[in-house]
Amino acid sequence: MEDSGVTSGHEDVWEREYAARLMEAQRRQQDGLLSHAQLAAGGLTRADMIRMQRRKEIVRVHPRVYVDHTGPLTWHQRAWAAVLYAAPAYVCGPSVEAPRTERPMVPGMVPDPIHVAIDQTRRVAPQPGIVIHRLTNLETHAHGGVPPRLKLEDNALAMAHDARSEIDAIASLANVAGRAYVTAGSLRGALSRFPSMRRRAWIAKIIDDLESGTNSVLEHGYLTKVERVHGLPQSQRQAVRATPNGNQFRDVEYAAYGLVVELDGALGHDAWRDQARDADRALDDLAATGTVTARLRWHQVFDTPCRTARSIARVLASRGWTASPTACGDDCPIPRQP
Repeated sequence: MEDSGVTSGHEDVWEREYAARLMEAQRRQQDGLLSHAQLAAGGLTRADMIRMQRRKEIVRVHPRVYVDHTGPLTWHQRAWAAVLYAAPAYVCGPSVEAPRTERPMVPGMVPDPIHVAIDQTRRVAPQPGIVIHRLTNLETHAHGGVPPRLKLEDNALAMAHDARSEIDAIASLANVAGRAYVTAGSLRGALSRFPSMRRRAWIAKIIDDLESGTNSVLEHGYLTKVERVHGLPQSQRQAVRATPNGNQFRDVEYAAYGLVVELDGALGHDAWRDQARDADRALDDLAATGTVTARLRWHQVFDTPCRTARSIARVLASRGWTASPTACGDDCPIPRQP
């Protein structure tokens, strides 16, 4: 029979080898990054780590986080460093997806920070190059991945919650809407995981519009932010027009002045802000030439409603409207009436 001491020695050797192999697998998966805890679990002592740092075999990136080279870090390495430093943590916000192209680091260049989410109950000391966000019930919003990140839908809603303006909240949804695996249903499921979200009811209506193909939120925004507050004439919404192909509906119509306003609430365009600028130019052309149909998007209604109202008023005036628009406040570009 084998001596128990020999058996125990074999087990110890096997455990050390397994720990070392696991640490090596983690290093490879994490693009050369390891935490102090992973190094220790791999069998390295404090003296080992000090010696490896002195020999430049590992380099400190953040407290208790190390990389296995001395050169500049890639985006994935900086993301892993942030996740390991704040662990358990997940990349989030603008960092939830790796950049399509990565600029090579040059001396003096400061890269964009890595955003990571931790649970609301935790506190983590800030570090240069890391932005910490806190979420309630973090694990319900988490997704796998390398490095681990938030689910795209949950990340979009978290960004909408933190958005300073309605147009920025809409932009967070536009960034994910239209993905093959992001649907109105998956967005609604994510919304259920944010019971205390800011603008929650409004976001829910946008998701409903996305599913039904309607523009009720955009139409209401036009009514309250463009038309009424700037004293434009009352329009007819969802006006029916008979055509050879059946009835068609106009989002907003000023029948007395021959002007139709079509509202395009589509989300998910890769360059939707560029399209918004194109719509600005089209609206300017409309004001100059008297074309009878204007097409507006989220940007014109929620980001520049005063500018939009001024242009719509010019079109109405060119078609017989004799009144004048009114300024909605001190910063409104529409001149105040004496």
